[in-house]
Order: sequence, then C-alpha cells, then structure tokens
Amino acid sequence: MTKPSLPDLLHAAVTAVGGTERPGQVAMAEAVAGAVDDQAHLLVQAGTGTGKSLGYLVPALAHGERVVVATATLALQRQLVERDLPRTVDALHPLLRRRPEFAMLKGRSNYLCLHRLNEGVPQEEEDGLFDVFEQATPTSKLGKDLLRLRDWAGETETGDRDALTPGVSDRAWGQVSVSSRECLGASKCAYGAECFAEAARERAKLADVVVTNHALLAIDAIEGAPVLPQHEVLIIDEAHELVSRVTGVATGELTPGQVNRAVRRAAKLVNEKAADQLQTASETFERLMELALPGRLEEIPEDLGYCLMALRDAARTVISALGSTRDKSVQDEDAVRKQALASLENVHAVAERIANGSEYDVVWYERHDRFGASLRVAPLSVSGLLREKLFDDRSVTLTSATLKLGGDFNGVAASLGLSPEGTEGEDIPPWKGLDVGSPFDYSKQGILYVAKHLAQPGREGSRTDMLDELTELIEAAGGRTLGLFSSMRAAQAAAEELRGRLDLPILLQGEETLGELIRAFAEDARTCLFGTLSLWQGVDVPGPNCQLVVMDRVPFPRPDDPLMSARQKAVEEAGGNGFMAVAATHAALLMAQGAGRLVRATGDRGVVAVLDPRVERARYGSFLRKSMPEFWYTTDRNQVRRSLAAIDAAAKTSQADA
Repeated sequence: MTKPSLPDLLHAAVTAVGGTERPGQVAMAEAVAGAVDDQAHLLVQAGTGTGKSLGYLVPALAHGERVVVATATLALQRQLVERDLPRTVDALHPLLRRRPEFAMLKGRSNYLCLHRLNEGVPQEEEDGLFDVFEQATPTSKLGKDLLRLRDWAGETETGDRDALTPGVSDRAWGQVSVSSRECLGASKCAYGAECFAEAARERAKLADVVVTNHALLAIDAIEGAPVLPQHEVLIIDEAHELVSRVTGVATGELTPGQVNRAVRRAAKLVNEKAADQLQTASETFERLMELALPGRLEEIPEDLGYCLMALRDAARTVISALGSTRDKSVQDEDAVRKQALASLENVHAVAERIANGSEYDVVWYERHDRFGASLRVAPLSVSGLLREKLFDDRSVTLTSATLKLGGDFNGVAASLGLSPEGTEGEDIPPWKGLDVGSPFDYSKQGILYVAKHLAQPGREGSRTDMLDELTELIEAAGGRTLGLFSSMRAAQAAAEELRGRLDLPILLQGEETLGELIRAFAEDARTCLFGTLSLWQGVDVPGPNCQLVVMDRVPFPRPDDPLMSARQKAVEEAGGNGFMAVAATHAALLMAQGAGRLVRATGDRGVVAVLDPRVERARYGSFLRKSMPEFWYTTDRNQVRRSLAAIDAAAKTSQADA
C-alpha cells in the first residue's frame, strides 16, 4: 500500500473539523513534516486563522513516532483534546490504517487526590489529619465547593480540575490535591490503584500524542526526573510564552509564612532540639523580612547570608531527623511526614541557592500589600538551560502568531538559546524560521493609528490628553472597545474617568471573573472592556463588537523590575544593546499580541490605536511597528475618527438587516 500524501491527509483533517484549507497551513504542514523527518528544529509564525493546530498535528500523526505537544493556555489544551485531535484521528484513520491514541498530562496538583479527599488534610496545629468536610460550613463558599468536589469525585473519570464546571476556588482545590513532593507514591498509598494522576501518566505512556503545558515541560527538563514519556518529536505551541513559563518554574521563593508552615508541620515529628533550631532560624528570618525593602540584592547582606545559612542547616537537620523518628500517635503519619518534608525541602533548597550565590541568579525582595515581604531568586537567563535541555535528541517545532519581532526570528531564537539563523558550529542547534502569513488582509481590514500629537507618557501622573483622545475614539466607535493598559492603576483611572464622561457600559478587569467579563463584552456592541496583562493575550471576540483596540502606552517592563533590569544590564555588559534585547523585545511581543485581538475573522474591520507618540517618534518605534500585523498605518487623528464612525455605521446597518 502506498503511503498517503501529506496534502491528502491535511485535506481529510481540515474537512473533518469543518475548516477551510489555507495556503499558510499547507506550507506549515510541509515544513513541520520536513523538520520531523530530518530531526531538525523549526520556528513557525502562523497568524490567527491559519489553522496552525492542524498544521502541526497532521504531519506529526503521519510520522508515527510519539509526539509531545506543549501549550501555554488551558483553552488551547481543551481545543486540542476535545475537538481537534478526536476529529483528526477519525479522519486520518482510514488513510493511515492505524488509529493514533492521544492523552492529556498535567502536573500532579491538577488532579484530585483520593487520599486527601478520603483521609483528610494534615493539620498544622495539632497531630494528625482533620476532615475538611466536617470543618467547612455547608452554607459557606468553601463548604459548598468542598461538597461539590466530593460529589464530583464519584462521577469524574479523569479527576482533572479543569474538567470540573463551574470551577472551585484555589483554597477549596488545595484541600483535595497534593503536589508531587507531597504525594505518598502509588505503592505506599491506600488509593494508589485508583489514583487519577497515576492513571493520566499511564495513559500518556501508551499515547502517540501527549498534550501537556509549558510548566510541566519545564519541570521535565529542569528537574532531571522524567515526568513526560520518551518522545521523538516536541511541538511547542504559543511558544512566545515559553521563556516566561520556564523562568517561573525555575524561580524560588521564601516567605516568613512559608517557613513558619514548615516549622509547624515538622515540630511534632522530630526531637525538640532539631525543632528549636528551625524555630530560632525562622524567627530570625521573619525579623529580617519585616525590614526588607523591595528591590534587587546585587550582593547578599551579611545578616541575611548568616540567616539563610542557619535556615538551610536547620532545615537539613530536621529533614535528617524526620527520616529516623516515628510517632505512632500521629494519625496517618506517612501523609503528615510527606507534607512536612515537602515544605522543608523547599526551604532548604531556596535558602541554599541564595546563600551560595551565583552570578547566573538574580535575587530580590518583593513586598505585597496583602501577603507581606518575600525573598525571590530567578535565573538571569534560561537560554542556556533551554538550549541544553530542549534541543537535544529530538525534533522541536515552536509556533505562535508572534515569533517574528522587528521583522525576524533572531530575537526570540536568542531567548531560546539558539544562535542566529544559518549559524553553524559544534553544539549549535541549527534551525529554520518560516512565516506562513495569515489568511487575513491586514492592510484592508485594519488601521494602526499612533497618536503622535499626545505628550510622552511620564512615569507617574494623570494623562488628561490621553483620556480626552480615548473618549473621542470610543465615541466615534460607538463603544466596541478593548482597552489594553500597561498597569492596573491606569486601567482603573481610565474606567473611573470615562464612566463619568460616556453613556456606555465600561467593564473593568477585577470587578468580575475574566470569563464573565469577556462574555459580556462579546454580547453587547456598546460595551467597552478595560484591563491589563491577561487581556493583551486572552481575548478572542470576532465580529463587530470589538472594532477598536486601544493601548495606552508602550508596555515596557517596569524600570524597577529586578529580573528584567538585571537581564538588560547583563546584555549591555556583554557588549549588546540591553534595551532592545530585553525592554523593547518584551514590549514588541505584548504589542503584537495586543494588536492581534482586533482581526479574528475574515470579515472583521477596525482600528488599533496606540496612545503613545514614541511609537512614531522614537528610534525603536519602527521595531515595534514591524512586530505588529501589517495594518494600514496613520497618525491622522481625523482620518481615524471618520474610519471608526464608518465602521460603526456599517456594523449597525448589518445588525439591523440581520
């Protein structure tokens, strides 16, 4: 039997999902197939509407080796497992003469723990465990969530938190889940044979395609203990998010509350001397943190260094003591001990990492109004880690709608540990970049407007001229506005001011759940939605109800962001342009994502308005503009108002005729 051709397979899959074949999708599928066959690496920029999921799934399934697909968002994981993969497998089965299996795999804390559910949660103030269901008031929010979880436990096949609709609070979920460090292990747990997390791992071992998230991919790479099954092909979707997700996994944190919890959890399980040593170190740390001022610690102060060494040594002593003592009076001692050990190992690891010091780490204090002070440590760069752990012994394809910044892939590639495209040499993973474009005609569907007449935004203070401009733009658009702000304070100030000026509904992030806000925005053309970071990337509202996307200013990292400023300084010390490599690249990525909210379908029309004159006036402005879709560009405020009014009128006529 002849092997089915890739175009035939792609056609069958696209037909099965009710889609339309796009030239960009075909080009992407061919490039992915070539990279997989050659065990090569590929960066693919595929604009919204290209159908990139099928562009990588079809060639990966056709290849026949195990594939891991890692995504950043829950929405895409669900789309792959609930829609794209079932239909694609059904469509390809007659052509391939085999039925590829697929499975979802997440970190252990995403699955319901039957031991926790049935035996209770380790109690910190007293011996043993307590039953959260008895403690919770049935009328309280927590109580209702817990009762729902208990009922759901008898119905669910996967125990996956994301399969529970509606969801529950983090606090409620924390009562019925465990981290990998807290888990007793299937062989020691009375519920090991029924464990949801273990079942998910077993399904993944048998699957041809494993869908996971960036965080678990990072844990698999960093911690050395394999979590994912062996695979020959790795596809990273939403790849623009990868560096920040890996940085998050590689970041350590110590807080007084966290250390106190470790003390309380261990106190009943070890001898008094070991417990007192840890208690003393904990109290010293708490006193130091009360005086901590936010900012980077380029050198560890002497008193903090001594305190961290004391904390490290005390945690090590207690960890050793935990292994040698048993106390039969403690109910379900193994579970209590495991939770104490998890807390102590984290305290020990972070204290040791900061105390030892490394030129490759950045250490800083943070202070939060609600949670108090924390001590944090993160890698100066994850590029070396990614180069070493990601691009070895497998073909890697990275894809996103935003991988080309300033016109090429090299900026994103450098953050992933890759040398400029075409560079050759020993230990340099070769790669190719491909931009398959978009099915949308951006120059006819959208306008990029930069308000060059406005004053340059300062670090603080009111921007009255910007608010005047925003008001006029929203009035011309008849609502239909997504406002993307660089800070929550700016979003709140704008919402408060414009609610007084406009007779239009203005929704503000934080006043309702994000899902509810986006639903309300999508349902009413007159409504505006204002918010910050998650809206720059998380809104998909095709059609006439989102025809104006406004960015209040270039979203550079905060000047006092310890990690970003350290990374910028490191690039400069190495002879590079730190501002362009870090701050401008960060801003370009967000602006590309934000601008991508406007055109989500072939019939969409509208304006992306940037209320920051630097995009026109500053030297880096052209870099930022090149990173966004190729909209028709103008700085003419009157032209934009006329265009918005015309788009609004057309949308109203269309809705009246419908």
